[in-house]
Amino acid sequence: MLDSRYTFRSDYGGDLRGVDAGREVTIAGWVHRRRDHGGLVFIDLRDRSGLVQTVFDPEASGDVFALGEEVRPEWVLRITGTVRERPEGTVNPNMATGEMEVLVTVAEVLSRAVTPPFEVAEGIETDEITRLKYRHIDLRREEVLQALLLRDRITQRFRKAFEERGFVEIETPMLTKATPEGARDFLVPSRMQADRFYALPQSPQLFKQLLMIGGVERYYQIARCFRDEDLRADRQPEFTQVDVEMSFVDQDDVLGLTEDVMSEVMAEAGVELETPLPRMPYAEAMGRFGSDRPDTRFGLELVDLTGVFADSGFKVFRSVADSGGVVKGINVKGCGDWPRARVDRLNEIATDAGAKGLAWIAYTSDGDVKSPITKFFSEEERTALVSALEIEAGDLALFVADVPGVAEPVLGVVRTHLGDELGLAGDGFDALWVVDFPMFEWDEEEERFTASHHPFTRPFDEHVDLLEERPEDVLSYSHDLVINGVEVGGGTLRIHDAELQRRVLALLGIEKREAADKFGFLLDALTMGAPPHGGIALGLDRLVMLLAGADSIRDVIAFPKTSSGACPLTGAPDTVTARQLSELHLKRD
Repeated sequence: MLDSRYTFRSDYGGDLRGVDAGREVTIAGWVHRRRDHGGLVFIDLRDRSGLVQTVFDPEASGDVFALGEEVRPEWVLRITGTVRERPEGTVNPNMATGEMEVLVTVAEVLSRAVTPPFEVAEGIETDEITRLKYRHIDLRREEVLQALLLRDRITQRFRKAFEERGFVEIETPMLTKATPEGARDFLVPSRMQADRFYALPQSPQLFKQLLMIGGVERYYQIARCFRDEDLRADRQPEFTQVDVEMSFVDQDDVLGLTEDVMSEVMAEAGVELETPLPRMPYAEAMGRFGSDRPDTRFGLELVDLTGVFADSGFKVFRSVADSGGVVKGINVKGCGDWPRARVDRLNEIATDAGAKGLAWIAYTSDGDVKSPITKFFSEEERTALVSALEIEAGDLALFVADVPGVAEPVLGVVRTHLGDELGLAGDGFDALWVVDFPMFEWDEEEERFTASHHPFTRPFDEHVDLLEERPEDVLSYSHDLVINGVEVGGGTLRIHDAELQRRVLALLGIEKREAADKFGFLLDALTMGAPPHGGIALGLDRLVMLLAGADSIRDVIAFPKTSSGACPLTGAPDTVTARQLSELHLKRD
């Protein structure tokens, strides 16, 4: 509804209903569709609220009728007229305003428009680059506009929920210090200090910890974040997260509060979130689903078959088992009759994901068994395999043999592909926590440990003594919120002891001098009375994408970048002048 003091127009056209019959209204918007029926001209006028049919009748005003004959799609009009019920037999059940129309008495052209590069309609087949180049036109389409309106409602509901729980919204700096936190930083050269650079924040991580040390106790922020990394459907170089931190909490406190807030937020979109959410340890998620963000709406769970093939005559499986690796398999029900080309496509997906190959056995619906590997199996192995995978006629068994760090995620990728291809997930929302992540991951290329989440994650209290001796066995107080196989949020409890923080940085190869240079301000703060604290960062873009039923976060961002990080609308990134570079003490090679 418009404010009663608003004088340019009296109503949103899409808000008008049959009960408004007899009222004189002034509306404004874009010409969505024009239909000339000889004696009458009908124009569907579109504004943010939707469409309303207006009628240009020569008997009402000849001058107005002439204008109705002149206008074209996407012209901008202001119209004054009388709301009336549509004549019998002309009601449009596909329009919210379909029971009534506005008989035009006064009309004004506010802006003319050239023919747009694509139709302002749903389900258009225009390529994404064109849509993003003319994003101001694309935003007029109902599905795009509604996604942004949903995003606004979700954002406001987050603010209300945190305000009601005593959180304080605080902005943190956008120009900050480059720190080795994971992804590559976007760097901003300083004009006033030659050869010095700011970094755009990958997250407000360090600042929110300083806020906890400062006694704020409960902080949140709708934060803009920046990461210079390769893009995909759920990544952008700049993105928005709902950043949350709280003091004097344990992990149950953080997860419980997040569940309460998410229940209220998702209800805003008409989605009921049943709480408390199940919690799945990281090791279980990888073992059963091959992913730390498992889509639990369908089965296709991984089965450990290492024991079945421990003494196998098939050398590939046996050698992996002998060397401490695993043989993992999944049973794709009802796909045993697939053509070989379709199975080979799965092998391509597996090898692209890092496997040496994907073994398979097709149990056809007519009782045949087709595979290049079954001739190496004993009868006992065949029987045990059928039992372990619960195989029936018509099923397709898939296998990967490798170290767990390869076999599980590769089959996880294949599983996710099959879930999409076969439509196994269905509708609805399935949420869970993945918890107890390893503190560290081994980087084969750099031959050192890296942080699974970030360097400030708190290890299990009972694992602190293992840090230097068995870092690979150290688990952390970490938690990811996963909905429908999408990581919607992630967080941890934080280290609040300076000496423990130094030990963790040292394990990550960050020596004392570098630690002091990059994180000295945090280390100093931790010596001055730091409370136990922890939190979570929720991906606003990803959450709205799920709730809107979109395929990509680009669909719920007003002005997104392409997969190459470009903005077709503005032409960014672009070159700059030599003078601009000189002012920043930079020069081209």
